[in-house]
Parts: sequence; structure tokens; C-alpha cells
Amino acid sequence: MAGLWVSVGSRVAAGQRGQRSPQQLMRSAALWTLQNVSHHSRQHLMVTRSLCSAAYDSNEKTFDKILVANRGEIACRVIKTCKKMGIKTVAIHSDVDTSSVHVKMADEAVCVGPAPTNKSYLNMEAILEAIRKTRAQAVHPGYGFLSENKEFAKCLAAENVVFIGPDTHAIQAMGDKIESKLLAKKAKVNTIPGFDGVVKDADEAVRIAREIGYPVMIKASAGGGGKGMRIAWDDEETRDGFRFSSQEAASSFGDDRLLIEKFIDNPRHIEIQVLGDKHGNALWLNERECSIQRRNQKVVEEAPSIFLDSETRRAMGEQAVALAKAVKYSSAGTVEFLVDSKKNFYFLEMNTRLQVEHPVTECITGLDLVQEMIRVAKGYPLRHKQADIPINGWAVECRVYAEDPYKSFGLPSIGRLSQYQEPIHLPGVRVDSGIQPGSDISIYYDPMISKLITYGSNRTEALKRMEDALDNYVIRGVIHNIALLREVIINSRFIKGDINTKFLSDVYPDGFKGHKLTESERNQLLAIASSLFVASQLRAQHFQEHENSRVPIVKPQVANWELSVKLNDEVHSVVASNNGKMFSVEVDGSKLNVTSTWNLASPLLSVSVDGTQRTIQCLSREAGGNMSIQFLGTVVSEGQEICVIEAMKMQNSMTAGKTGKVKSVHCKAGDTVGEGDLLMELQ
Repeated sequence: MAGLWVSVGSRVAAGQRGQRSPQQLMRSAALWTLQNVSHHSRQHLMVTRSLCSAAYDSNEKTFDKILVANRGEIACRVIKTCKKMGIKTVAIHSDVDTSSVHVKMADEAVCVGPAPTNKSYLNMEAILEAIRKTRAQAVHPGYGFLSENKEFAKCLAAENVVFIGPDTHAIQAMGDKIESKLLAKKAKVNTIPGFDGVVKDADEAVRIAREIGYPVMIKASAGGGGKGMRIAWDDEETRDGFRFSSQEAASSFGDDRLLIEKFIDNPRHIEIQVLGDKHGNALWLNERECSIQRRNQKVVEEAPSIFLDSETRRAMGEQAVALAKAVKYSSAGTVEFLVDSKKNFYFLEMNTRLQVEHPVTECITGLDLVQEMIRVAKGYPLRHKQADIPINGWAVECRVYAEDPYKSFGLPSIGRLSQYQEPIHLPGVRVDSGIQPGSDISIYYDPMISKLITYGSNRTEALKRMEDALDNYVIRGVIHNIALLREVIINSRFIKGDINTKFLSDVYPDGFKGHKLTESERNQLLAIASSLFVASQLRAQHFQEHENSRVPIVKPQVANWELSVKLNDEVHSVVASNNGKMFSVEVDGSKLNVTSTWNLASPLLSVSVDGTQRTIQCLSREAGGNMSIQFLGTVVSEGQEICVIEAMKMQNSMTAGKTGKVKSVHCKAGDTVGEGDLLMELQ
């Protein structure tokens, strides 16, 4: 992870500043590491703030027991609503998830197999046996895994168990991108120009792409989540895209069929939440802006969209409802659109499940979407009319991942959470997660740590609360993407709403490098680091005095601490003086006043620098006095593909950085590889 290395040494003059012992001078040679990023959190076993105002009627009969066919944060999210509705829950889990949070939250738990998903969370027979064993009346699939699997829904129906989602016809129609596009056209929904059939092979893909005109999008007919999708700008990229997309589609969805359509350059990704019942009623619950993405997967979402006017919003909502009614949709679902700079919008796909980003819709509408899904599945009609659906305030969601943001905006990281503290003590903050200190982020499952949601009366307030929440989120033990998330939400383009799906690559063309300090921020960092250093020395001195209380010692009176602070490759002269909880620090001719409680035992420290409030994190401390802190959140020819790694179901092409011959290969197809593993040597 890119960081700012700051070493703080002291220069103490004789006379009024006092003499310092060799031991004191040795202690003051501490090395300080300041990581120019931001991360933070809080121990928990369930979501404690929903930021929605839904009413729960204990007299309304639904189900006695629901099995949640998922894991992690979404399983916890569903269980939470079930508890509010008085419904008992059953968790399923793999053998490595035995101690997971969702297992602890549920009333019952059943192991359905070993860690690999195809042997556990995708193991339909094992899950059906768990349903029989626990006598669950209904199943909520969450998102991913079996949530859009029509065969699973059919199996449940055969067991007389309710699937909390749409019927199999809607799942099949909308889950197949080819069929869904034809249905969308029939329902008079705007669609992207393209080929409506299945692409047979790479040669046909090239022919179709030439007819449509480059650039084109090659994507899997089944599934979603950014998997099985490639953009091609020429014939060669079309052939490669066909190969990679078909492999990813087969791996992720068991279906390698592909389609090709015109790629809308620089679009926004805006989706409409819909809700339908079994009585022919359907509503649109406003939009979600999901344009901040990496590798076609969403990173930051918000509701509403700063881009849409009321007329466009209504037109998109009405088309989304028209499509839902065309397939007799009865549950919560999402219709995704691409929107160009002139507010023209085109149908992308429909997700027949609860979306990851559903909390932002709950925040601005006051509805609990899981509750609505359960009511609809039981057969109740919708309680609301379209005119009842409000837009109250603004909500932003950041997906916190165990990923290294300095590598392709986020390559998966694995490890164990040694410390975890969520920022739910702050106002307007909701955290949907399914982890706790000691939880493992493994290679078997999605690397999401949590969904961090903030709500405010307007966008400015929601974004400021998100900035504070990210600064107060403590995550230790794994690499994570909070540094990137923080940079996105404070970026001037993002704040103005000047965004599209290429935002990250446009803003960071050479990759994400971390926060670039302004002169003011640099001085604040130097002042805070110096104050922390002196505070730690004073505390050590205080402990030493107590330990040696039986032996009289001469206490040196140090009026000013002259320090030499190295920030990256620059050395700065700093003079700090202490008056209780306040430090007066002179940095390169500028004087700053730094105030804090200086509780060095806490992972979080709130610091005021000339009235500007900052939250820093103490990442680590060594016995010798060294401290690491975080502030504000780096014959084969060049470019030829040498191997392909599959990480979290995504195909990642490795290319040679220089011309040379392959000396040796240290992996074979099917091997599991980790970060830092040697795969191939060139000479």
C-alpha cells in the first residue's frame, strides 16, 4: 500500500531547553509511518441501524420459519428483518463458515458442505435437505448464489416451499439477456442496438461486431455482476473478449452463451428499483446512481441521482414498471439502464433479486425491501401507491472490500481481521456486514467486508458523513479499499456530479496512487505527527518516573522540542511545545495549534488543527516507540499474454512487462495462487 514514511528525530539545544539523557535521545529516534489513506470500524454481531422507517405489524401473518440460502452481510441483513417480523430463521453454512456472524444470528444453522461454493452454497440437494430437516416454510436467497436460479425455484415449489422472489417465468425471461432484450422491445422499453441472437464462435463475433460498429460490448447471456463482460474496440479484442467472456460465463453461471451489442461510450449506469405483487400491482421506487465502477462492478452508489430531472426519472420508472408487468413480476427487482450525456436511456438488464445496493433506496423511501419481499411472497398486495413513494434526503453507499486499490483499483486480498470497529457511533451511518474481529477473508468467497451507508438531508451532508465514516472505520489484518473510496467521494468531479462508468480510469489514468497532500494538509500531517511523537515521549517519561519512584531522579525541563521530520524524501524542521492537551507546532515557518485527548491506546484519535477536525488512526506501535499512523484516508514480446489467473471468478490476464524468453513456469492450470507467488520467470 502506498504510504508516507515520516521519521521524526529530535535536536535539543542546551540551556533553557534542558539536557536530555542518552536513553531519551534513543527513544526519540522513532520511525513513524503515516499512511496517506483512511480506514476504520466497530465490533458487532448484527446490523444496528437500518436508517429506514418501515412499520412491522406483528399481527400480520407471514411465515413461521425462513431459511436464508446465503452467507455474509446479506444473510445477516435478511435475518435482521425476519427478527423484526417475528419470523424464526435458519442459516446454512459451509464448514469454514461455522463460526460466522450469520450463523450466530440465526435461530438454527445447518452445514451444507465444504468451503467451495459448488459443494455448499450452490449445493441444491444439500440445501433442500436442510429445508426438510428444519421444516422451513420459505427460502430467501439474498443475492448471488442461487438467487436467480430457476431450477432452484422449481425444486422449492416441488417441496411446497415458498421462494421469496419472482416466479420461475420472470427469472428465466429476465435472466437471459437475449430473451429479456426482446421482451423489453415488446414492452416499448428503450434498448441498445445490437445482435439479438446467440453468438456461435469468435469468427461470428467479429462479423457481428463489424456490422454493429466498434466499440461493442460482449457479455454473458446469463448472470451479471460484471462477470463475462468485455469491451472490444477492434477485431483482435473481439476474439480475445469472446474467449474470456465465454470462459467466465461458464465458470460463474454454467452457461457460456454470449451476446454482442453497441457499447455506449462514457455512459452513466442508473438503475430503477421496482416492486411488484401477485395481484398485478407494480411500483418504481426511484433510481440509484451506480456509475462508479471497476471492472464493470459497482463501487460507490447513491440515491437519488444528481443527474436526473423529474421528467427523466418518471420516464425511466414507467418503462421499468412496464417491463415488470410484462413478465408478471412479483417481488423486488431492479431494471438497469445506461444513460448518455443527453439523458437518453437504454435498457441494460433486469436483476430478479435484491440488489447489493438496496440500502440507499431504503434510506430515501423509508421502506424495508426485505419485508416487502416477504409480504409479497406470502400473497399480500402492496401497501403503497406510486404517489406514496417519496424521495426524502440523500443516501450514499460505499462497498468496502478486502482489496488492494493500488492494483487495478482493487485486486482481492485475503487474511484474518485482527481488529474491526465500525463507525456506527456517528449520526446517519448504517453498516451492513457479516464479519467480526477474527473473521477470515478467504479465497472461496467474495471479498466484500461491508456496505457502508450514510444518509443526510441533502447530498452534501450525506457525503460529509461518508467522509467522516470512512475516517472512523478501523480494519486491521487485511488490505482494503477505503483509501480509494475516500478519494472518490472528495474528488471535485464526483462532488459536481460529473461522472460516468469510466470515472476511475479517467481520474486515475495511471492507476490509483493514494491521496496527494496539499500544502495545508502536509503541514497538518507534520504537526500531528510531531505532537503524537512528543505526547508518546511524555507518556513514556511519566511511566518511567512511576517505575523509579523510590529512586530520586532529576526531571529535565524541556520547553521546546526541536524535531527533524522526514516526509517521503523531504526533511522538515519542526519545533513543538506542550501546554496540557494542546501543542503549539512550528512547521517550516507556519505555526499550528494541535489539540487532542492524546489517548494513545485507542486506534482512533480525534485531533483539532487550528480548528480543523481530523481523525487519524494508530495502525501499529512497536516496543521501541515506533508508531504507524494513518492520515486522510502506490521469445515473449511486451504486452503478450503469458498466463491467466482467475481470482474471485474474474479472469485476469497477466502480460509480460519486457521482451525476453520464458525461463521457467512455476504454476499449472487449476493451481490456486496467492499475492506474491512466483508464476513465471523471464530471461
